[in-house]
This record gives sequence, C-alpha cells and structure tokens, in this order.
Amino acid sequence: MQNYKKVELMSELTTIARPYAKAAFDFAVEQSRSDKSAVEKWNEMLGFLAELVKNEAMQSYLTSSFSAQKLADTVISICGEQLDQYGQNLVRLMAENKRLTVLPQVFKEFQHYVEEYKAIAEVKVTSAQPLSAMQQEKIAAAMEKRLAQKVKLNCNVDSSLIAGVIIRTEDFVIDGSSRGQLARLANELQL
Repeated sequence: MQNYKKVELMSELTTIARPYAKAAFDFAVEQSRSDKSAVEKWNEMLGFLAELVKNEAMQSYLTSSFSAQKLADTVISICGEQLDQYGQNLVRLMAENKRLTVLPQVFKEFQHYVEEYKAIAEVKVTSAQPLSAMQQEKIAAAMEKRLAQKVKLNCNVDSSLIAGVIIRTEDFVIDGSSRGQLARLANELQL
C-alpha cells in the first residue's frame, strides 16, 4: 500500500511539474534561435535550482509560512548569477503558485523534453520549385530511414538551382540539383 502511495505522489508531482518544464523548454527553444546555447543554459539553471531545493534546510524553509515574495527573493539571492532574468521569473511564478518544492521534478521533465528535442534531426531542403506535401513526405521518410531518427524538414526555394533539390544535415549534403550536376560535369571535363 505504501508503494502505491509513493507512485501516486510521483505521478502527482509529474503532473504539477510538466507545465513548468514545458514552458521553460519551449521558451529555451525559442531563445535558441538567437542564442544556440539557450537550452543548455536553462538546463544548468534548472539543475542548480533542483539541487538547491533538494537540500533539507531549503525544503523546510520552502514549506514555511513566509510570503511568496520572500521565498522567491531568498531562492534568487542564493542562486546569484546562476539565474538569468528568465530563470528568476520562473522562480517568482512558482513561488506565487507554491510550487518551488517541485523544482527537482521540473528539472527531470525538462531533461526529457531536451532528450526528445535532440533526437530530431533538422534537415534543410532547398529546391528550385516549392515542394508538394507528398514530395516532402517522401524526403522526410527517406531521411528518417537514412539517419535512423525522426527529422524535421526546413524547406526553402532557390530558383537558381534550375531543377532538383539540395538536402543538408549536420553531417552531409546531397546535391541533386541541376546546377550541382552541371558543376560536377564541368569539373570533370576540365580534367
């Protein structure tokens, strides 16, 4: 019976923590468009907060009758420069909602989102003409098979390619464009 209660409590903590983790993750991904290390910075901030909150003295303090403002200010002052303004905003929000004690679970959920995010490969597809939905599906299926992971296509059009497509990932480039084929032919003829 005691194990059942423990599982139920963990499930409840996950349910409480998930929206905070998802919001932090989505914000970090959005920030990563201008700062490539944003997801890692959030991971470090949440990891630091999780370790702080695991401390017995801190647990006792967080469950005391102090105001949300005082609790948030104390956590923020202890963290110092470990938190940027957005991390501080998260602490304030969680303090207002009396959820600071679930920070370790928020960190755990955040890490799950990061693992899923990293499992998706971004594939850049440049084509001479806009690709139909069916063409995009075929390219995505072929790249998922080749990379052995899920892919996200980032498609754009470059009319200078004449015809065909160029597919780029972090590891390789497949140039199936007419311009690329002509360039290879010209290179071979110069030999």
